[in-house]
Formats: sequence, structure tokens, C-alpha cells
Amino acid sequence: MSSLAITTVHSDLDSAPLLLPAKVLRNDAEALQAAHELAAVARTQAAKRDQQRKLPWSEIEHFTHSGLGSITVPRAYGGPQVSFQTLAEVFRIISAADPALGQIPQNQVGILQLLQGAATEPQKALLFTSVLNGWRIGNAGPERGTKNTLELKARITRQGDGYVISGQKFYSTGALFAHWVAVKALNDEGRQVMAFVRRGSPGLRIVDDWSGFGQRTTASGTVLLDKVPVDAELVVDNWRIGESPNIQGAVSQLIQAAIDAGIAEAALADTIAFVRERARPWIDAKVERASDDPYVIADIGRLQLELHAAQALLSKAARVLDTVNAAPIDADAAARASIAVAEAKVLTTEISLQASEKLFELSGSRASLAEFNLDRHWRNARVHTLHDPVRWKYHAVGAYHLNGTLPVRHSWI
Repeated sequence: MSSLAITTVHSDLDSAPLLLPAKVLRNDAEALQAAHELAAVARTQAAKRDQQRKLPWSEIEHFTHSGLGSITVPRAYGGPQVSFQTLAEVFRIISAADPALGQIPQNQVGILQLLQGAATEPQKALLFTSVLNGWRIGNAGPERGTKNTLELKARITRQGDGYVISGQKFYSTGALFAHWVAVKALNDEGRQVMAFVRRGSPGLRIVDDWSGFGQRTTASGTVLLDKVPVDAELVVDNWRIGESPNIQGAVSQLIQAAIDAGIAEAALADTIAFVRERARPWIDAKVERASDDPYVIADIGRLQLELHAAQALLSKAARVLDTVNAAPIDADAAARASIAVAEAKVLTTEISLQASEKLFELSGSRASLAEFNLDRHWRNARVHTLHDPVRWKYHAVGAYHLNGTLPVRHSWI
């Protein structure tokens, strides 16, 4: 194939991802340090970016250049292959600073995990190396107007020595910032494949039309494909991932839970700061400061406990993934991983919504002023937690513990 060179951007925006040299982090400690450094940078303008719907281009470049984009690349291919516990911590730390910055690369992590179980050795070598070199992977999987999220209308067909792919995608998080756009489509045999389309390929158009009221700066909009050429070696038979037990879905869900935990942490921190510094006490409390109101104190205590519980389950789920991944994965091991992550996802979903809503009740009407933009926490929590219904997590956990029912295997469990 041709060299890894970024071609002209076919997009509705003038901005294009740079291709800067990327570090390769050596271990978990370096990954955590890089996450803290990025969070410190991202936090300063996160509220303004949300308010102005300004995309975090420089922050994403920082993410990639720091080496965080390749922390899950296996050691056999030159990557650090950090633990899942570190991976969850990295995304929690970043998302507490700016959850949009956490969400943009979340699909890259899931796709890198998928490649380990579905790609050929040459495909792994090529794609893992490109990520180590600073290439980002964006998502072009879900479609609108289909029966459910698994149904696909996009088609990939043989043409000469390669393929062409056509279709329309939405919820394409990361695609606008990506060098590889990973497109799910059905091949001539009706099987699902994932085609890695180079940014700037003829017929590829990436549109920043995401209008969600939360996660506003993720650019999770439309990808249009009109007979886009794809090299045969860049088409991964991702249908193979379903042939044997795996943890691909659990890994994807772990990142989702980590993002929600980060949102909750930021919402609670802003609540505490506002109550201490700006809120007025309720007259019947007969105290000088809002932070001395006994009911406010009790509510902060409850929120803090629930946040700690969610963080503990997130950490436990990551440890389960590390244990399961250290040995051959059978159906029971895959189920343990999925259920552990599902339990964490329930609590991170609920605390992110509760903490971001309680912020206003405890802080008072002043907290609703646009100048503070504190509603971004609830908007982000509400939109991000819509990826999959938590009520089905309760069902999966109950069915597993009560009846020994193994959960289904897909990216949402």
C-alpha cells in the first residue's frame, strides 16, 4: 500500500488534524502523569468551549502528541499496553476536566481492542503502528433511520483489487478529528466488516452537524460516503469478533463508565465550590454560610459517598478485566467482565445525573446564570448516558446473579 500520508481534507470545516510526532509512553505511571497534565490544560477553557461550541482541536493534538492515544496498543506491536485499571483512570481524569475530550477518543480504544480479535496480523501491524505514530481513529458505525443500532444500510462492494463503500453515518464521534475513519458496512455476503478509510479519500465527507445539547464539542455528527475507495488490506472482518468469547464490549463500556464518573466528579467539585464561595444560606437555617446548612451538608455527604461507590466499582470492574484478560477467555470469563462493568456503569450513570442536577438545588438560583455555565454538567451527563439504557444493565446483572444467565455479547454490554 502507499505510505501513511494525510491527504486533502474533504470536510465542511477548514480545520484538519495535524500529524505531529507522538510519544510512546513506557508504562502505566507515565500514562497517568500524561493524563493529569492534559487535564490541567483542558480544564482552563472547557466551560468556554462548551458555551461557544468551540471544538478542542489543540487539546486533541495534545492528547495524541502526549502518547495517550496509543496506551492500549499491545506490547507485541511496540505499545505500552497499560492495565485496564490505568485506562479507566486516564479517561476519568480527562473527563473530569472536559468530558468531550474524553469522549472523542473513546471509540479509538474500542476499535483497537476489536482489532486484537478480528484483524489479520498484517492489519494489526499496520494499524497499531499508525496509532503509535500519531494517527487517530474515528467512528463511523451507527446510522439513523434504522431499526436498531446494529442494523446497517452502508454497503461495501468489490471493485478491482479493492473495494468501494457507500452510506451515511451519524453519531460519528471522533471522525472529524481522525486520520482513519473506521466505517462499518455490510459486504457482498451480507456480513459486517470495518473499513479503515483514510481522511481525505475521494467521496468521503465529514460534516460537523452535531446539535446535541450536551457533549457539544465532540463533533459527533455525519459521515457521508459516496463510492469511497478502500484498499483490500484495510477491510477488517469484524464479524469474526462474535465467533468466540471476548471482552471487546466490556472494554468499550468501561470507557463509557469512566467518562460518566469524570462528569460526576466535576459536577460535585463545582457544587462544593459554589456552595462555599457564592451560595446564600436559606433563611430558616439560621446560619451565616450556606456550607453550614445541615441539609446541604447531608446532601453533599450522600453525593460524595455515591461518587466513591461508583469510583470503587469502576476500579473493581477494571481489575476484573485485567484478570480475565490475563488468561484465555471463555464464555464465563467474558460474562464476568461484562457484568462487572455493567455494575459500574449503573452507578456512574446515576451519580453523574444526580450530582449534576443536585448542583442547582444546593447552590441556589444564582448557579443557573449563564455566566457560570454550570448546566453543562447535567447536559453532558444526560446526553452521554444515553448511549445505552441503564435499565438493561439492571436486567443483565439480575439475570446473571439470579439465574446464571450470561449476558449477550456486543459493544453495549
